[in-house]
Amino acid sequence: MTEPIQYDPKKDLSWLLSNPWILIPRFIAITSSIFNLVVIIIAESFNKGEYIQNKNAENVLKILTNLGPCFIKVGQALSTRPDLIRRDWLEILTKLQDNLPPFSHIEALSIIEKELGASAEQLFEEFPENPIAAASLGQVYKARLHGNYWVAVKVQRPGLLFQIRRDIALIKIFTFFIGSFLPLNLGVGLNEIIDEFGRSLFEEIDYEREAENAVRFASLFSNNDAITIPTVEYMLTSRKVITTSWIDGIKLNQRKELIIEGVDIQSIIRTGVISGIQQLLEFGFFHADPHPGNMFALKGKANGLGKIAYVDFGMMDSITDSDRLILTGAVVHLINKDFDSLVIDFQKLGFLNEGKDLSAIAPVLENVLGGSLGEEVESFNFKKITDKFSELMFDYPFRVPARFALIIRAVVSQEGLALRLDPKFKIIAVAYPYVAERLLAGDTNQMLEILLDVIFDKDYRLRLRRIENLLNVIAEDTSKSNTKLLPVAQAGLKLLLSKRGKILRRNLLLTLIKDGRLTTEDLKGLLKLIKKTFKPKSLASELLQI
Repeated sequence: MTEPIQYDPKKDLSWLLSNPWILIPRFIAITSSIFNLVVIIIAESFNKGEYIQNKNAENVLKILTNLGPCFIKVGQALSTRPDLIRRDWLEILTKLQDNLPPFSHIEALSIIEKELGASAEQLFEEFPENPIAAASLGQVYKARLHGNYWVAVKVQRPGLLFQIRRDIALIKIFTFFIGSFLPLNLGVGLNEIIDEFGRSLFEEIDYEREAENAVRFASLFSNNDAITIPTVEYMLTSRKVITTSWIDGIKLNQRKELIIEGVDIQSIIRTGVISGIQQLLEFGFFHADPHPGNMFALKGKANGLGKIAYVDFGMMDSITDSDRLILTGAVVHLINKDFDSLVIDFQKLGFLNEGKDLSAIAPVLENVLGGSLGEEVESFNFKKITDKFSELMFDYPFRVPARFALIIRAVVSQEGLALRLDPKFKIIAVAYPYVAERLLAGDTNQMLEILLDVIFDKDYRLRLRRIENLLNVIAEDTSKSNTKLLPVAQAGLKLLLSKRGKILRRNLLLTLIKDGRLTTEDLKGLLKLIKKTFKPKSLASELLQI
């Protein structure tokens, strides 16, 4: 395996500045294209005619395509947001995902031979003359390796490293001059976010790294029959060519096709969102580019969940154990409207600067998040919240840490994808039940700490309202998804009786003693809630079905 490609922003910027014959023509090309793009967007606000709108969207598509990979990636992100982009534009912008103009087939064959050491004719039993899809970084062929074994062969576009290196450096030059005029308040985070974007693109064009990502990702979901990951053919993979098993499925943005094929859309959405949450909050390794071109619905179900397949593992990222656990706690604090703790979570994650007086932040968060959350979990909308946070950044010391750029992109893309299938979808309505079930299982010391914070106050009194909220969410979620309550009940009981549950048992005993006397009021309330959620008859029925 060759040495991985490294992103070096200072070196790349110095290289571009010392080569004005590269810098100046590209600067002029981008400036004129962006000007035309702004004119089109302004025109969109005045003329609502369908023909004009389609024409404007096609012009935007053409401009972004001509500008190359970096700008196509921006368009791809926009194409997953039906709440940001007009639906008539949306359908056209989805072409940026895998319906771009292909490059020369002869050139692709030349790259295959140079990279793999033999011609496509020698390596494959059958190799087509035309690619089946063309995306921002490469094009894909459906080839036959042997027998009836079909594979996807992705060949990288020529000159890609040069283009990305040049354009990322140019974007940094642009932001240096116009960054202060942008309607953003990211502090020093803007350059860091651009560097994060550049780093991810450099990693994405290294197909050997992508192969490693695919294998690692597959191992994480090896026990999950609802998730399919293609198999990497290492003998036919190099830095510029990657070969994997072929996936037969339906793109997740093709709602009509899904309905025709009898695919349960709600179960597909649920699988996609839960797998995304698992990646962030459980595995710490996530797919950072979950657009419709990279996710397919498969027929059938597994354990009540719809089946999906992930492809294209170039843009992946990791989240630290510390950040992962703080995020989990933040979800719990958000649902319980514990805004003082949420402020601390934001500070730990880097969204709020340390050393600042945060006493005024909790009421602001309550004003922004409390109203959006309403009385029910399902009323939360991630897009509305991000909009409100954008406004807050002007008046309060909020900033976006660079390491969260891809995480936010992944969550936004995931929510956008689900919204296209179901306009009423609320991401937190799926996220919190998953977190709640993990809390009740208390499968790590950190999860146990969060659970204890939910159950007990500082005086060891039971927080019955929070416990009821937790149990109601689990009960409501299991009724929607046909998930059995028995495994949840078993996990909770196992925790209570385990060595790790010692502190939980101790705290429960302490609730019996208040003001120097024995009282069972709180404990009776807890047992009543447990009985209400885990109905004995329902659990007995499930036991009989095993």
